[in-house]
Order: sequence, then C-alpha cells, then structure tokens
Amino acid sequence: DSSGHHLKTHESMSASATMNARACPALGARRTNAVRGAGRKVVTATSRRVAAVTSAEYKVAVLGAAGGIGQSLSLLLKMNPLITELSLYDLRGTAGVAADLSHTNTGCTVTGYEGPENLAAALTGCDLVVIPAGVPRKPGMTRDDLFKINAGIVAGLTDAVATHCPKAMINMISNPVNSTVPIAAEVLKKRGVYDPKKLFGVTTLDVVRAKTFYAEKNGLETAKVDVPVVGGHAGITILPLWSQATPKAAMTDDVIDALTKRTQDGGTEVVAAKAGKGSATLSMAYAGALFADACLRAKNGEAGVVECTYVESSVTEVPFFASKVTLGKEGVETVHGLGDISAYEQKALDGMMDELKDSIGKGVEFAKAL
Repeated sequence: DSSGHHLKTHESMSASATMNARACPALGARRTNAVRGAGRKVVTATSRRVAAVTSAEYKVAVLGAAGGIGQSLSLLLKMNPLITELSLYDLRGTAGVAADLSHTNTGCTVTGYEGPENLAAALTGCDLVVIPAGVPRKPGMTRDDLFKINAGIVAGLTDAVATHCPKAMINMISNPVNSTVPIAAEVLKKRGVYDPKKLFGVTTLDVVRAKTFYAEKNGLETAKVDVPVVGGHAGITILPLWSQATPKAAMTDDVIDALTKRTQDGGTEVVAAKAGKGSATLSMAYAGALFADACLRAKNGEAGVVECTYVESSVTEVPFFASKVTLGKEGVETVHGLGDISAYEQKALDGMMDELKDSIGKGVEFAKAL
C-alpha cells in the first residue's frame, strides 16, 4: 500500500519519566494468552492455564516518532505492557512528543532523542526498532518520487541499527516497503550483521483493511474475521486471499474483484479523503502497533503467533514476499506457503511478479551503489 507512512526522520534531546502505575490493556490482534496482572508480569500460556510468567522488559525505538504515523504509533506502544522503555527518535519534535507521552500512567519510560547526534543513544540496547521515518505520499506523487527520498533515509537509519543494536528486530513501515526492506537487507549484509529472521516489512495495514472490508461487506463481526494478505505492500502486489478468509462467506466474482481493488487502493482512498493534508497515518499506526506487539509476544515466549509480513522468502520466485509467518523468540520461525488459492488469486499472483521483481531490484541496486 503506498499509503504514505512516514514522518520526518530522526532523534532528540531527552525528556524521560517513569510511570509506576498499572499498565493499560495491551493491544493485540488475537491474543490467545491475555496479559494479566500489573506492570511487567506477563502471562504466556498456550491454554487458559498459566504455564509460565516471565518478566518482560523490552526496549523499543520508533524512528520517525514525531511524524503522522510516529506520534500515534508511539502512543499505542506506550500502552503495551511488554514495553518498559520507549525510545522516540526524529530530526526534531521528539522532546515534545516524549514529554507529552510521559504523563500517561502506563509502566513504560519514554525518552525523546532529536538529531543524528543522538541516534546512537536512541538505539543502544533496543530489542525492536520500528521505522516509519521518511515522507508520506502526497497527491500526484509517484512511487518513484517516494523512493528517491525515503531510500536514503532508510539506508542511513538501518546503518545505525547495524552499529548500535545489530540483534534487534526491525519493523519496516517506511514506503515503498517492497524496496525499503531489500535496501535494509543489503545495508545489514554490508555491515556483516544481516539476519533474515529479524527483518520484517510491515504489511499489517493490508490485512487490517481486508478484514474490515470483508466483515462490512458480509455482515460479519470484524474482530472474528481473518483474511490472509500476501505479495507485497503496494498496488497490484497486495493480494488478499478471500478464498482462505474465515468465517467463509459466499461472494460473487464482481464483489471479490471490488474488495481486492479497494484493499489495494486503501492508501489512495485515504490520501484523497484527506485532500492533500495527509495519508493513512492513524490506521497505519494501529497496524504497526499490532505487528510490533505480535513480535514482542513471540519474543516473550508466546506460541502460535502468526502474522502476514514481508520477509526474505522462497515461497515464490522473488526473494522477498509477504505471506503468513510464524513468529518466535528470535523473529521469523516459519515462513508459510500460500496453500490452495483460487484461479483469480493465481492470476493476480502471476500478474504482480514483474512489479515485485522490479521494486526489489531497485532497492538492492540503490543499496549496492551506496
């Protein structure tokens, strides 16, 4: 989805505060083992019975935290009881965002870092780095325009991650994700710290949209709907697998086509509705918070955490592809294949390959030329 994600980029001064109050309820897609109790006690159980209680103390950085996605995302992450330290980085504005967030009574310290000179401090000790930095898509802007600006930003930030927290999981939100993930991979390879299990392109917004549109169209309860979305994260590379959606609902070919196109064009729909004053920031922040939470729950030992995400993959002929992925303590545990798909979905899959190849190649070429 080329919806624009992105803040300006990077770091800050500092404004930290620790709140000792009880953590707010966490966000979580399908949380089989609810988080219960105060503060950092997190129940991780595969059944309703308590199997183990671990003390979760994760440091998470948001790079681009003062922007449209970054601010909302930071607020949602501040509410997550698995996070004890939230590090907010941008070129400017994070001192204010951190001061504001620090007044919320959840069990998480927030510190703002402004400017490249403070990026090292923002990243040191991080378990997870979420990157929504860059510029959003504006009306009339091509993916190429977006690429030129955001590619350099992503390369610089990934290089800093390689130096200061090379073992951290990276959640890439900066668009175009189809290219920025390969850029990050190449930068990490150059630095000798690339681990394909730790690098994720966040495609959760495509899933969130597909679930919402499917539920609305078929009169289903949104929270109980599941729709896998595979491929990439822009235009025709976004492929909702309605044939695998649950609960099952009969849809005509016309409806399937319309829902597919609406999911693919979700970002454009929001850009148009905001009339030049922004892109999909709130829904992207929500999706980004869900995916970050899934990564942390898996890291904390919860079993059976499965999310669609854009990762290094051998599922198709392209080296990066989004499909269902089981997450584990070290990041990617299993990349799942596509399963049985319909003729419509197979045609769409075949039709996206050239664009995916081009986007990936463009990212790799950009990073190799650095």
